[in-house]
Amino acid sequence: MSTLNEQKQPQPEEAENILHPEAALPEDARDYALRPARLEEFLGQAAMKENLAIFIAAAKERGESLDHLFLTGPPGLGKTTMARIVANEMGVDFTETSAPALEKAKDLVGILTSLKPNAVFFIDEIHRLRPEIEEKLYIAMEDYELDFVIGQGPGARTMRLPLKPFTLAGATTKAGMVSSPLISRFGISCRFLLYESADIEAIIRRSAAILGIRIDDEAAALLSRSSRFTPRVTNRLLRRMRDYAQVQKLQSITLDVVRGGLKRLEIDELGLERLDREILRMIIERYGGGPVGAETLAISVGESVDTLEDFYEPYLIQAGLLQRTQRGRTVTAQAYKHLRLEMKYPPPPGAPGAPGGSLFAGL
Repeated sequence: MSTLNEQKQPQPEEAENILHPEAALPEDARDYALRPARLEEFLGQAAMKENLAIFIAAAKERGESLDHLFLTGPPGLGKTTMARIVANEMGVDFTETSAPALEKAKDLVGILTSLKPNAVFFIDEIHRLRPEIEEKLYIAMEDYELDFVIGQGPGARTMRLPLKPFTLAGATTKAGMVSSPLISRFGISCRFLLYESADIEAIIRRSAAILGIRIDDEAAALLSRSSRFTPRVTNRLLRRMRDYAQVQKLQSITLDVVRGGLKRLEIDELGLERLDREILRMIIERYGGGPVGAETLAISVGESVDTLEDFYEPYLIQAGLLQRTQRGRTVTAQAYKHLRLEMKYPPPPGAPGAPGGSLFAGL
């Protein structure tokens, strides 16, 4: 049984971007059927699954709650899904919320006191917990008790309220922003890695079968290469390809359907969208390949610095197309090759980004 305390709503600019794994599009919430419910259905992350299977089996044999779970990694790789799977495997309730939704201590108290024995309590974006709420979690996680203040002023006193044993599953894309005292209270750490092509293709075939449409092997391979090795993005693209195939009255998703669909969506074979390529071209053509500061680059492409750093740069860096240096952002030789641009290295004296050159030349 699952209790949903908060459903994240997409921001307008997020909903327009199919490749942003952090953006929670409305259809993602509707397509729970595509999400695996058991460990054997979860594709990829083999080492993590093997360890979790052992920990879950041992906890069930002892009749105890599973130790607290710390789930880290880039967005869209299955952290929330894995937390749900753990609850299903343990045969216990699942309660979900996010750190920004816990505004006051009483919000946390209300959830913890209503949990059933051994339930899984999932907190997304746990790095955004308020300090006063985080401190209350320390005792709850260690002793299954909660400090409760009775009265006010000089007559106020603190009581400890007993809690039923539970498993806290905390997920974050920014593990470095989680405090050390909180991290130390998690007994199991699960680091999600980007998926291999074979795993993504397997996810595509599984999801296609659930959606009731066939997909050709070549089409699945191309879709895999274009999905940023992220299951959430993979399933979004697959749904769009299904739409294109349906409108064309086709019984399967073919290579031509995927090629045409990706072209319409302005997504290339590396999973780059138009703005990804614009960022790389801007650094090359206006700033001589870099280095260029994040604020200057953000202004140049018409995005905020936060959007640039959180949405666009991570994948460009993982794909080997962009580098962050102490002096700023620079593109790699692979970026020139991908964009089919001639690499002029080092840049000529006086050119944007060259020694003595102006970063604002050509503006």
